[in-house]
Parts: sequence; structure tokens; C-alpha cells
Amino acid sequence: MEPQRSVTGEPLEVCSLDPTTGFFRDGYCNTAPEDIGSHTVCAVVTAEFLDHQRIIGNDLVTPMPQYGFPGLQPGDRWGVCASRWLQSYEAGVKAPVVLAATNEEALKHVPLEALQECSADVPDDVRDLLG
Repeated sequence: MEPQRSVTGEPLEVCSLDPTTGFFRDGYCNTAPEDIGSHTVCAVVTAEFLDHQRIIGNDLVTPMPQYGFPGLQPGDRWGVCASRWLQSYEAGVKAPVVLAATNEEALKHVPLEALQECSADVPDDVRDLLG
């Protein structure tokens, strides 16, 4: 598979290896034509997000071992379907996003501004955060 790019234009970074995420269960938000749901947004799931996803018919909590899905807990990073993330965002449930691990293909479904608003990225030099 050819290396894919993030919404920042850089090579896609790992979203999560524990639990192992991604349409291909490779830890990345890589996608391909067979990924109908576009599992391209690397979200840091919150309890509110998980609850909202369940309400709209996307149970991310119940383990489904037959699909390699462990069930998520608040704080997990997970490659979620772009349209599902957007549904929650538009309902006011704004799960944080790791931009460097979110595939540029997500932009076919989600405005970049929405992803940037919810950015949970940490700069390489955390001294910038200490002010």
C-alpha cells in the first residue's frame, strides 16, 4: 500500500496500537475503496461521544471479537468513520481529533475547520504550551 497522508499534508501517523485501530487493523487511519465507511478520523473518544454514537446506531463500546474490535473506553484513540464523527460534531458532541493521524480522505466528508477546531494534537516542543 502506498503511504497515505494526513490532513496536515504530512505522512499519516499512527492513531492507536492499543487498541489496534484502522480499517486494516494496522494502527493507522489508512483507507481504500473497500472502506465504505471511510474510517479516516483519528478521534480520542469521550464518554459523551461514545454515548452519542450509540444513540445514532454506532455502538463503539460492545466488544465484537469476530471483527477484531475490543470495545472502546473514554480516552481511547480510534479511527472512526468520518461521517459518524461529523454527525456527533454537528450535534454538539465534539470528540477530540489527532490531526497528524487523520487521513486526508476524511476531508471528503468533514470540513478541515471542524477537524482543526477539535484538534487534540500536541506540538513536538511542549514548551510552547507552558507559555
